Amino acid sequence: MSFETPLPPYNASDPYATFLNASCLDLLLIEMVPMAYRLANELEISGQGSSKPMDEDEQREAAFRRLETLGYRVGQGLVERFSRDRPRFTDTLDAIKFLCKDMWTLVFRKQIDNLKTNHRGVYVLTDNSFKPFSRMSAASSPEAVHRAQPYLWFPCGVIRGGLASMGINATVQAETSELPAATFQIKTVTAKS
Repeated sequence: MSFETPLPPYNASDPYATFLNASCLDLLLIEMVPMAYRLANELEISGQGSSKPMDEDEQREAAFRRLETLGYRVGQGLVERFSRDRPRFTDTLDAIKFLCKDMWTLVFRKQIDNLKTNHRGVYVLTDNSFKPFSRMSAASSPEAVHRAQPYLWFPCGVIRGGLASMGINATVQAETSELPAATFQIKTVTAKS
């Protein structure tokens, strides 16, 4: 984005209209992980009483829940806003394609690089240059990969929330083995009737 004034007409209902500075979103995503850990620590300290302090895994789980929940709400809102003028998705694959092309472009300014499916409810999305990782250290040590993992929790929530808004129940897991690549695995949950 630039600091230039947007050209008229200002159409807020246009799904391709952008009124958010991309740098602000990048900075927000960078700060969300430390914020989630700080909140987990503050809640643990304020509600501690006589119980034992949280260990590292419990703190990590609390931060994960907070980030994934925030992403879920963002994903729901994005899909509600940007798919309202489209016909309802009849196929799960069409919804996933919408997520990979349109929604990912809105959030990260690029499409998902690769989409694979086994046609039985499992989808693997690969982003070879995941934007939140672009400013991280290029050293691909196990330490750097481990420290980058929490930055995938918010996008997992965005994916899960977007799919939920389209009527698809799913679980989403993400991993990275080499920075700046990220892989998201979506498993749809079929409703038992």
